[in-house]
Amino acid sequence: MAQQETRRGRIWWWVLASVVVCVALVVYIRSRRNIVHITIAQVERQDLVSTLSTNGKVEPTEDFEPRAPMPTSVERVYIRLNQNVYQGQELMLLDDSDARKQLAAGLATLATAQATLHNMQAGGTGDELATQSGEMSDAQNQLRISQQALDSLQKLQAQGAASPSEVASAQHRVDAAHAKISELQTRKASRYNSSDLEAQHALVTQAQAEVSAARSALSGVNVRAPFAGTIYSLPVLPLASVNANDVLLGEADLKHLLVHAYFDEPEIGKLANGQAVKIVWNAKPNLAWQGHIVQAPTSIIEYGGTRNVGECLISIDDNNGDLLPNTNVTATVTLQQRYNVLSLPREALHTDGAKNFVYRVVDERLYKTAITPGAVNLTRFEVVSGLNDGDTVALSTAGDAEMKDGLRVKTMQP
Repeated sequence: MAQQETRRGRIWWWVLASVVVCVALVVYIRSRRNIVHITIAQVERQDLVSTLSTNGKVEPTEDFEPRAPMPTSVERVYIRLNQNVYQGQELMLLDDSDARKQLAAGLATLATAQATLHNMQAGGTGDELATQSGEMSDAQNQLRISQQALDSLQKLQAQGAASPSEVASAQHRVDAAHAKISELQTRKASRYNSSDLEAQHALVTQAQAEVSAARSALSGVNVRAPFAGTIYSLPVLPLASVNANDVLLGEADLKHLLVHAYFDEPEIGKLANGQAVKIVWNAKPNLAWQGHIVQAPTSIIEYGGTRNVGECLISIDDNNGDLLPNTNVTATVTLQQRYNVLSLPREALHTDGAKNFVYRVVDERLYKTAITPGAVNLTRFEVVSGLNDGDTVALSTAGDAEMKDGLRVKTMQP
């Protein structure tokens, strides 16, 4: 009997112990469920550089791209690609036979138009004016004779030696002579009206323009360098045919280049004259050029039909001829540089209106901590106040768990 009671007592102790263990296990599991796993970062000192990048196009401060003045052929090419040339150096010679023909034809047309205008202003050609002068002289002579005859008959009529009909006939001849002179004068004055003269003036102006174009074309067949520079483009070869307006070559001062960079409208307020710029060209990925902003955007323009941008002018300071005009580049402006400052990844920063804070991790709990941020770049921000070097800060939680003050956490590597 005593043995049975002892056995029963042991069983109850085992049951009680099992219950205690189960309860403890449930409590442990529930407590573990309330722990949120987080990624962390430590406050550390770094150099913080804030930059802004966009696309741009390289353009020289001095550029010479002569074009063919007419359809012709290349007679001679005196230079080669990448050659340095001096001001006034002969670069290329085009066939000028057509240009000379056009100039001769233009001069002939101009001379004819000017002669016609002169004749019209004078009232006719030399032969026409001689004929008009002869006719006027005859009419005036006829008037003189008729007037003398009329005077004589009027005297005779007074003496009774001439009839009234004879005097009337003589008067008719005088009137006819006056009418002839008046007709000749009117014909000379009204042969060309103002519209005729204006039309002929227009023909003279057109002929002058054609002569000017022909002379320009003739001068364009002998291509010379307008300044000292480098031949960066040479698309034609000797004896090649070219069409009017085809580019013959490209010359530029490659040591003085500008980049026209296009920054999106919300970003232009960060730009200022003098800011340092790094230039990268995909064709030479191992090289980079340094420059600075010489003109920050002053207005907004439409770019590519999809962007509102501000155009920024950037001077390249260290080009040695290896960056070419008309190339598309990436311009990265240094907006701000901070050296040896406390910083954190940007995802650690939280905002609530005008308040900025982070969740500091102490003894596996989160503590909401107010901070003052400073400079910011794409990945990190400066901590001006509120944290110390080496403090641990939460970045993100596993799953959809929400960070809050006092939350129990378990750290894991980001």
